[in-house]
Amino acid sequence: MSQIPWWGLPLIAALFALAGAATAQLVSARTDYLLRRRRRTKRWYAERKAAYVELLAVFERDVYRLRAAFEAGDKPASGLAYVDEVGPALMQVRLLATGPVRSAAIAVHLLLQKLHGEMNPSAVPGVRPETHFRELLAQVPLVMQQFEAEIRVELGIETDPPQSLNGGRRGRQLLRRVPASREEESGVTG
Repeated sequence: MSQIPWWGLPLIAALFALAGAATAQLVSARTDYLLRRRRRTKRWYAERKAAYVELLAVFERDVYRLRAAFEAGDKPASGLAYVDEVGPALMQVRLLATGPVRSAAIAVHLLLQKLHGEMNPSAVPGVRPETHFRELLAQVPLVMQQFEAEIRVELGIETDPPQSLNGGRRGRQLLRRVPASREEESGVTG
């Protein structure tokens, strides 16, 4: 005869069933947590990307209007009209962006705001308002480029194409070869 009591086998089975149910609950809770975190990250990325694209589009439209008005010899739109147009997009970026992106966006905004204001460089002798306007307008793409660079850093956008997985000649090939080191890039070997 066996030395195991009659209630031992059902007790062990119940303990293993409870342990299995607890493990399933823990795995399910962990999976739900990871899914929520992934959705939150995607939403974070999408919200910021949409806000940045909207603000960049507003800036580009305004620069185009400023150039067209300057070339036609017209006066640019008032600063108030500019602020009305850029305000909502800029507020979204100011609320969502990190410090460097926010600072770069405000730098572009302040430069464009100067272009909509009175061009009165009377403090600098010999400078005509048209030349001052043209010089400020030429600075806008440079400041916007810095804004775009900060966006790329924050969102993790890489401008280099991904390298081939198999390294062979099959499938898609890269248009240019990415050098493995600085020596290869400069052409110096061995």
